[in-house]
Amino acid sequence: MFKAVNPVLTGFHADPSILRVGDWYYIANSTFEWYPGVEIHRSKDLVTWESVPAPLSESRLLDMDGAQASCGIWAPCLSWADGQFWLIYTNVRSWNSGPWKDSPNYLTTAPSIEGPWSDPVYLNSSGFDPSLFHDDDGKKWFVNMEWDYRKTGSDQFSGILLQEYSPKDKRLVGSIRKIFPGSEIAMVEGPHLYKRNGWYYILAAEGGTTLEHAATVGRSRTIDGPYELHPYNPLISSYGHPDIAIQKAGHASWCDTPDGRTYLAFLCGRPLPGTDRCPLGRETAIVELVWKDDWPFVRPPEGKKVLEGGRVWNWPTDTFEPPVLTEQAKKSALADGTLVAPNRSMTYRFDTDKIHGDFKNLRIQRDLARYSLSARPGYLRLVGSQSPVSKYGQTLLARRQTDFDFEAETKLEMSPVSFQHLAGLTWRYDEENQYLLAVSRNDGEKRRTLNVITMIDQAFARTNDIYLPEEGPVWLGVTVKNGRGQFRYSLDGVNWIVVRPVLDASVLSDEFGGLGFTGAFVGMFCVDTQSLSASADFEYFSYKV
Repeated sequence: MFKAVNPVLTGFHADPSILRVGDWYYIANSTFEWYPGVEIHRSKDLVTWESVPAPLSESRLLDMDGAQASCGIWAPCLSWADGQFWLIYTNVRSWNSGPWKDSPNYLTTAPSIEGPWSDPVYLNSSGFDPSLFHDDDGKKWFVNMEWDYRKTGSDQFSGILLQEYSPKDKRLVGSIRKIFPGSEIAMVEGPHLYKRNGWYYILAAEGGTTLEHAATVGRSRTIDGPYELHPYNPLISSYGHPDIAIQKAGHASWCDTPDGRTYLAFLCGRPLPGTDRCPLGRETAIVELVWKDDWPFVRPPEGKKVLEGGRVWNWPTDTFEPPVLTEQAKKSALADGTLVAPNRSMTYRFDTDKIHGDFKNLRIQRDLARYSLSARPGYLRLVGSQSPVSKYGQTLLARRQTDFDFEAETKLEMSPVSFQHLAGLTWRYDEENQYLLAVSRNDGEKRRTLNVITMIDQAFARTNDIYLPEEGPVWLGVTVKNGRGQFRYSLDGVNWIVVRPVLDASVLSDEFGGLGFTGAFVGMFCVDTQSLSASADFEYFSYKV
């Protein structure tokens, strides 16, 4: 028996919306303030995943300029009907500045997963985590959680709303009905609707985004309820199982295979050993579901029972049996049938006409004048803009940290003429928690310098100047292992010098310094707070595990 290893999408891949169209499986994930919006992967076996172009890559579809960290794209829903893909998404504009959440919801469609995506249709703003259900009678139903600013705590998650969507009129029509209050776990969100054997099912997230996270199921004979709760709710949760590797299991969606099996994609987190912090963010894992008396259950490991001694198996497994297997996946199998994930090491060159899809920037459509592959052929030229704490137009290009232990490296050429010019390597969570290895200039001694800059819970620190030659490239790197990282630099690409201080990986996590929803990224940046015009050239960027 072949076994796929969880998580299937490592690093920050939260809130999975899974869909099957023909032989292809698709997963859409939240991207929050990272641009372009909505990450989509596809696979033919649920094991080997490839990314497709992110759909929200133009300002007409998404503009998050000025958005707080962890605003932006929350819990998209991808569906297929009438010969096209339907993508529902929220662009959260505020979420942690008082009792309100501003969460406008939109719809865009495309004939192909690669696009082109239509102009967005505004739907409503009553709450976040929207979803679209295509019923077998042709009607389309929109659901989202409702946010009640008048209440406090978990009561602000006041239930799941249902309203019909009219494709002809391109708007929501008819009455709004509250169809599901959730369970005693509370904080109901992330709803999806399904239909099977005459039953309507609602699958929703509960328990917040902490270790108590869970996915709840209810069913009804009519779409507007009432929905009875699963007799062994929740469907899946890691809560109460502190010793398993996959924690925070919750926010989920399911799809069926051509032969009638059902698979659940759910978010999870893997804490650093000895901590409750997950710098890789919330990742995507998969388990198979089995059906008993028209209720879904997590399929337990071989030799275990769904129900035993009055207890149900409803926590995530480290592995799962894929529905089919491609030849590519079989070639990676170990002797015991475990399918080894592809090596995530990658060296990115900049001698192409497009920046690799692994890279993301912040909040707004990428200005090709500031992210140029043509200004100096064979190099990526970044033109500096606002500071590393700005929420308006930073010049920063980064990729997810997908492994606890990794090395990242780049080769930089820059001739700063002011202390307000900085460029280099960034390892970051958000504007309040980040590490920078920055090439700059000491105005007093008029020399090119290297410094480590840290922002930990908004507290700024900068090491003493390391003096660099006035001309020539500088190689910059970071090595992360066992929850600790250290920057390093080289003047020839061969001989490296490690730079203090030792950096704590755990602060680059949702769990440090308050509530957040993303994960650690590593990449390149350029700042010019003097004239927004200084530039830096990067020859390559590598990520190695």
